[in-house]
Amino acid sequence: MNLPRPLRTAAAPALLTATALLALTACGSSEADSGSGSGGTVEIRIPDPGNSGVLALGKKDGSLDKALAKAGAKVRWTGSAGPFAPAAQAMNANQLDIATGSITSGITSLAQRPGFKFFTAVAPDAAGEGILVKNGSGIGSVADLVGKKVAVNQGGTGEYLLLKALAKAGIPAEKVERVYLRPDQTAAVFNAGKVDAWAVWATYAVAEIGSGKAQFVADGAAIGSDNYSLNAVRTGFAEQHPGVVKALYRYLHDASAKEKQDPAAYLNVFTDVGPTAVTGKAKEVQTAFTREGGTVDAIGPQDIERFEDVAGFYAEQKVTPDKVDVATHLLDIEKLK
Repeated sequence: MNLPRPLRTAAAPALLTATALLALTACGSSEADSGSGSGGTVEIRIPDPGNSGVLALGKKDGSLDKALAKAGAKVRWTGSAGPFAPAAQAMNANQLDIATGSITSGITSLAQRPGFKFFTAVAPDAAGEGILVKNGSGIGSVADLVGKKVAVNQGGTGEYLLLKALAKAGIPAEKVERVYLRPDQTAAVFNAGKVDAWAVWATYAVAEIGSGKAQFVADGAAIGSDNYSLNAVRTGFAEQHPGVVKALYRYLHDASAKEKQDPAAYLNVFTDVGPTAVTGKAKEVQTAFTREGGTVDAIGPQDIERFEDVAGFYAEQKVTPDKVDVATHLLDIEKLK
């Protein structure tokens, strides 16, 4: 997905499609896929990163495999990055080793029977996510959403952002109609005027804001979002190859810091034309978002507290039937050997 942010993946709807899962798992299906390759090299299965981000550049210049080689590993690119929920299913089915998603989509996936753990965190995107409205819509505040239709991805970032914004404004959730849509299908609905607003993140917001036809009525900072981006690893892989996971973390941490300093170098890695390219005003928007964003870091105690706050909020809002215990599904990267 890929994505403008380091290893960041769109949060997922709760209801999955077979095609979404197949896209992630088409290239892997057995334990041997993440075992030793030629010469005893461990293969780690990661969704193809697309055209932007630290993984895209690491794939192109070979720096990722070079870093992993020190831990006796190399990447097998499989499928393409996309929503976290099908990626979580792929990890659970031993068809994928690494995936990225938000804490919000992560919590809904953890409410199932997870076969993965989170091992890194990127701080909430204060500038690049929020409630998007079209210019001239007459919606100037969260309060103006009352009686309106807002597109969200069910159980993921979009639903969280909307519910969080409404709660902060003291507006009962039932006063706003949630329209559940897959994020990759929402732009057309939003631009056709079939919904009044779209709760969304940078992956999709950049193009809309870059077009000059839309803006955030409230961004992540205004909403008070705790929507971290997380990297997950299949539990079995982490148990068998902790050194590889730690090497991947170090690479992502260092590369994300470089990306923050020079965002343009991580855009349009393979091509600057076509649907995967970020051009014009959208490129300026994405560059600004990345400069203001976080880096890939180890998960600390304060992060865990905020994860638990999100889990509690989701339970209060009936997104999950009960509060999910996030802490039991986290890895302390510094303790891996």
